Amino acid sequence: MQRELFASKTCPYCSEVRERLEWDGLDFVEYDVESDAAALARLKALCGPSAMVPVVVEEGQVVQIGARGRGCYVSGG
Repeated sequence: MQRELFASKTCPYCSEVRERLEWDGLDFVEYDVESDAAALARLKALCGPSAMVPVVVEEGQVVQIGARGRGCYVSGG
């Protein structure tokens, strides 16, 4: 299964989701939307212009936005 994590290094909720994925032993590719303009553009295409992180995508479908109802809004693009 292809799993992706759209995140930001400065968002504490991203750290929480990253740690949970690692703890569960799940493989994933992480994209830092603050330093990768292409990742930010893809995130906004998936979630809209008011996107927040963390976002988990499985097989091209968004399966999680935020962590326990919390997240960090991203700017730019």
